Amino acid sequence: MNLTTQHTKHSLRFRDLGIDTNQELVVFMPASCHVCKSEGFQALTRLSVSFNGSSTIAALNITSDGLLKEGEISLSKSAIQKLSVQDNDLLEVAHIEPLQSITSVRSKLYGNTLHQQEYDDIIQDIADEKYSNIFLSSFVAACSGSNMKLEEICYLTMAMIKAGNKLEWGNEIIADKHCVGGLPGNRTTMIVVPIIASLGIMIPKTSSRAITSPAGTADTMEVLTNVNLSLAQMRKVVEKENGCIVWGGAMKLSPADDIIIKVEKALDIDSEGQMIASILSKKAAAGSTDCVIDIPVGATAKVRTVDDAISLSLRLKEVAEYIGVNIQTITSDGTQPVGYGIGPSLEARDVLAVLENATDAPKDLRQRAITIASEIIKLVWNMEKQVAEDLVIKKIDSGEAFKKLISICEAQGGFYEPMHAKYSKTIESTAAGIISEFDNRKIARVAKLAGAPDAAEAGIDFKVLLNQNIMIGQPLFTIYANSPGELEYAYDYYKQNEKQIIKLSYE
Repeated sequence: MNLTTQHTKHSLRFRDLGIDTNQELVVFMPASCHVCKSEGFQALTRLSVSFNGSSTIAALNITSDGLLKEGEISLSKSAIQKLSVQDNDLLEVAHIEPLQSITSVRSKLYGNTLHQQEYDDIIQDIADEKYSNIFLSSFVAACSGSNMKLEEICYLTMAMIKAGNKLEWGNEIIADKHCVGGLPGNRTTMIVVPIIASLGIMIPKTSSRAITSPAGTADTMEVLTNVNLSLAQMRKVVEKENGCIVWGGAMKLSPADDIIIKVEKALDIDSEGQMIASILSKKAAAGSTDCVIDIPVGATAKVRTVDDAISLSLRLKEVAEYIGVNIQTITSDGTQPVGYGIGPSLEARDVLAVLENATDAPKDLRQRAITIASEIIKLVWNMEKQVAEDLVIKKIDSGEAFKKLISICEAQGGFYEPMHAKYSKTIESTAAGIISEFDNRKIARVAKLAGAPDAAEAGIDFKVLLNQNIMIGQPLFTIYANSPGELEYAYDYYKQNEKQIIKLSYE
């Protein structure tokens, strides 16, 4: 990253304080530091920090009480990893130049329409990590709701593609799939990819880790194999197996998107325009030519109504056409979790059960995967629906899809069986009735409080469905955790919200 500056650079000696700020890049300097005084550095100032030819931008935190000595500097763990520094290394710090793109953000806040170059400048500065959280929040807010015209969504999507790497595969057809999200479980990717790959259709799948959910596809696949592949390693896997399932973060595909998403989640803002740009920029950057996008619809899913789904679908198609990606959208039931397990290991277990044709495999997960895989085949081969579905079912029933998943895992670094959590508690119904509603968000919250996804074995195992008759004392779900404290924490949250998490009718 080139972070050139006209300001004087000052050298300070690094000392690791062991401070973890998650992904926030932070630099720590003592209040007595001569550099802070001479340069007028204040808390939260954005500074350029350089070492051994590499640079990054970090927010300044001022320390006191002798935590750092005069002439010393420290970094958050994420910044340490980024610059690969060790104790006693000499780091250089300097002011950064004022960001010209902030003028465009301010213009957008006043409701003006931005053009391609303005979005290019904003997104490149975000990808280069030049924006503070305040600037990022301003940009997210400016583009929220219905503040973006269709052409602006196209410009934003194209800017996000330009700001990162773009994979080229040399094939006429590169298949892909995406789910808009909002449902716990629903780990269809790990079933669809081996089905499609076994048919000879290339499907190099780059997936994300969980941000606010109990598991992302990359977290779940990591239970079974290595997902932290370099681009060169990924290419070898795809050349050998026709597909892969890897973490996309290391590939620098639409890198600004990962930064923006974290701010959106913190602000609890769901912007249709930014969602579209996020989805399609990642697909285009991954080299996808044909993609099926699943839109679950439900009161506690990300997309709440059929009308919202129709609006989202139309805009997705228009922007996809603009950037040259062929897509097909489908809507699905978003009223309840998919599969039994919620959490990386439990979801991985469900995936294996479906592919191994186990008698107790979750039927809803199997059917969703069949539907999505069939839609991909229809899209790329222009095949009749029933013929495509029969082909998919044959791949599962014959065990070919399972063998392909194992082969992909072996190519990515080896296959591992899902592990089990150390502690569990089964929740039983305290009333009799018919299940009328689930709160997907609160269900996901229980799994997260149990430790998922950081503890891969943690989560919940769901045992009931909508419209099911429930008796007093009947098991509803089991909470799994790796410590008694996390187990009780998740259970206490359930007890406080049990009437909202699973609603019963008594007619």
